[in-house]
Amino acid sequence: MLVVSACLVGVNCKYNGENNDNEKVKEFLKDKEYIVVCPEQLGGLTTPRDPSEINIKDGKEVLHGESKVISCKNIDVTDNFIKGARESLKIAQMFNCNKALLKEGSPSCGCNFIYDGTFSGNKISGKGVTAALFNENNIEVFSEKEL
Repeated sequence: MLVVSACLVGVNCKYNGENNDNEKVKEFLKDKEYIVVCPEQLGGLTTPRDPSEINIKDGKEVLHGESKVISCKNIDVTDNFIKGARESLKIAQMFNCNKALLKEGSPSCGCNFIYDGTFSGNKISGKGVTAALFNENNIEVFSEKEL
């Protein structure tokens, strides 16, 4: 069983109220059992919402209190991102998911890269908060870019 970022299968849960509907993802999932999550919604954030980025390093540091997730309006949304990651983990564990297909670049779901915290469009190597928590709990994460 897989856990999948809801935006990748057409759920309008992206920060701007849209989705990242991806035919390659849908084709990959065609014969698989999966459950969808949106960590940011599960953390209590609205859709639409202000874009957010991790301000120092990546999701691992956020989980360990060494970094924050900040919105473009300079609002600290760290608690929402951590809560959403934890709720997503509960769901993944409830369904015995050992793999997660997550949206690359997201401050929650990024598996290989995230934005650098400056809102300038620059990307850095790193994981989002949910991807980092999944890894810490032995759930393998991969992105739509790796299909």
